[in-house]
Amino acid sequence: MIRPSRRQPDQMRAVSLERGVVKYAEGSCLVKFGDTHVLVTASLEERLPPWLKGQGRGWVTAEYGMLPRATAERTRREASAGKQGGRTVEIQRLIGRSLRSVIDLVALGERQITIDCDVIQADGGTRTASITGAWVALADCLNWMKARSMISKPVLRDHLAAISCGVHKGTAVLDLDYDEDSEADTDGNFVMTGSGNIVEIQMTAEKDPFSEAQLLALLALARKGVGELVALQKLAVS
Repeated sequence: MIRPSRRQPDQMRAVSLERGVVKYAEGSCLVKFGDTHVLVTASLEERLPPWLKGQGRGWVTAEYGMLPRATAERTRREASAGKQGGRTVEIQRLIGRSLRSVIDLVALGERQITIDCDVIQADGGTRTASITGAWVALADCLNWMKARSMISKPVLRDHLAAISCGVHKGTAVLDLDYDEDSEADTDGNFVMTGSGNIVEIQMTAEKDPFSEAQLLALLALARKGVGELVALQKLAVS
């Protein structure tokens, strides 16, 4: 089977993680998975949601959005529609809870870090690129805080990255672009830690149901992909 991109089944797109791309943000990263480009910023705020006040711990949350011409045809801004779409809400909740899985919220203290993920260009895998870049932006924000003696204990407990995998024309493949995603028999998003633990798996059979053997094949591909992404994260923050 020849993939539309002519990549091998276990080959990812070219990935880059560029830190410090926004002047005013405490942390930032421009992440690229092939032609999917996402600008991620981490903003420190000395405030908490009302329901968290007085509990002696902080919070990490996320917002996600796509620029109007991130896709082939212009998409109307959600602000002009007066509300966020269901997909947007679902993705930003995924990003937030994924990051919180590797954060010591008590060590963070009573403050909030907001991660903003703005998709500049979309070609499949925007949520996985967002999560991978968000970890880098968050790490930069925490280093900014440490340099100012705002935190004394380690806050990040592990690396975090995400990758898509799917079954395309009967073959398990890694890191789907839009052409594959739109025609996949099964597609999934895998969020995993640097130590190999699973944070979340989102999988859907778009056509025929998938087998346990296919699930395990996709999980093996995801582990390989996340391992490569974590290695890139380590280089980016070193």
